[in-house]
Amino acid sequence: MNSTFSNHDKANFGLAQKSSQRLAKVAILLLISVFFNRSQAQENRYVFEKGMMGSPFKLVFYAPNDSIANVAAQNAFARIEKLNEILSDYRDGSEINQVSAKSGSGEWISVSDDLYNILAISQDISKKTNGAFDATLGPVVQMWRHATRKGIFPTEIEIKEAMQKTGYSKLKLDPQGKKVFLTQKGMRLDIGGLGKGFAAEEAVKVLKNYGIKSIMMDAGGKIVLTSPPPGTKGWNITISNGSDSLKTMALSNVALATSGPTYRYMEYNGIRYSHIVDPATGIGLLFHVRTTVISPDGTVADALATAFSVAGIEKSKKMLRQFPGSQVWLVEKKDDQVADWNTLEKPQ
Repeated sequence: MNSTFSNHDKANFGLAQKSSQRLAKVAILLLISVFFNRSQAQENRYVFEKGMMGSPFKLVFYAPNDSIANVAAQNAFARIEKLNEILSDYRDGSEINQVSAKSGSGEWISVSDDLYNILAISQDISKKTNGAFDATLGPVVQMWRHATRKGIFPTEIEIKEAMQKTGYSKLKLDPQGKKVFLTQKGMRLDIGGLGKGFAAEEAVKVLKNYGIKSIMMDAGGKIVLTSPPPGTKGWNITISNGSDSLKTMALSNVALATSGPTYRYMEYNGIRYSHIVDPATGIGLLFHVRTTVISPDGTVADALATAFSVAGIEKSKKMLRQFPGSQVWLVEKKDDQVADWNTLEKPQ
């Protein structure tokens, strides 16, 4: 039997081969598409909460499975705890307190990358806000903590003595050797005004290392957001001016922080003093301020919420030019007069 193909048969066979190859490629592409869509559909929402740095920390993100979610969350919280050991001025053995104990010694002190980095950010913000934010306010903060616990208003002498130990110009940094120098004895560093924002940013970095893209880290009201949740335009965040005015925004890849005396303040002789201390006077703010800042970075947002509260609306308008990409909603109440400054825009 002659099994030789004719030219016509060969042509038909070639066409069949090409058709089969095309079908195979289509099948492979369909399989890839199905796998991709399934993996997208399998992104589950996870919520983890833990008390840290004296505040509730809430972590919300989307991950493919429980195993990745649990490990990622545990490591994110472990990173925050490590930072607390370094940065907390409440802990006697913390690195920041060890540095403060060497103030006025004439010694340049080598510090960890974490402590150096947050102090460098702090100093940059202090310069740009003309001292409205100041990480050297430790002596004044300690004085007010004691006064609040005892319900006794500090004397003028006590305030003056505490103020003499403050001033961001008395803190020197060596970027080459990652060293710190505190020029005056009795100085005490306090980075409470930006520590939670810094911790939130670091926790987000941990999650990103696990391939997690959609994240909301709420560190006691200091919030860092990454890509929107699957199928949405952004994270729905409601911002309040502290009374009855609300604004809901769909946000992503930004950070925000809110500062105000709603829960933390001292009342003495009928006068309410905010927990936010004015670096120029050493006294808690005497007028009600609520400030929300949206910035590209959580550490900056945290610090600016304090700095703009101290500076007030008119000065903050000028300061805002130093921080591209930042927006603010600041409400002041003085002598029953309310001033409202809002630059928050709808996301593009």
